[in-house]
Amino acid sequence: MDIRSLYAAQRYAATLPAMTPQPGTGTGTVKETFAAAAEEFQQTLLQAETNASTAMTGDADPHALVQALAQSELAVETVVTLRNKVVEAYQEILRMPV
Repeated sequence: MDIRSLYAAQRYAATLPAMTPQPGTGTGTVKETFAAAAEEFQQTLLQAETNASTAMTGDADPHALVQALAQSELAVETVVTLRNKVVEAYQEILRMPV
């Protein structure tokens, strides 16, 4: 047996638990899932805003500020990408022949 295939089998076995659904996840409706995602997005932006205002007064850790700003940037990029995909899907539906 090739050593690379042995490592591949071990890595697959190690990632298998990560691919199984967790209990209690995925049971909500689409509306609940989007509401939870929007709430998490709002909390991320609020945390970044709070850290930025605290940094302006000189009371914040600069590392926490950079981390909060990076998280908010990633969150905004994710939301914009999601919006673009939804618009693209909507336009694709409009192009379908009836």
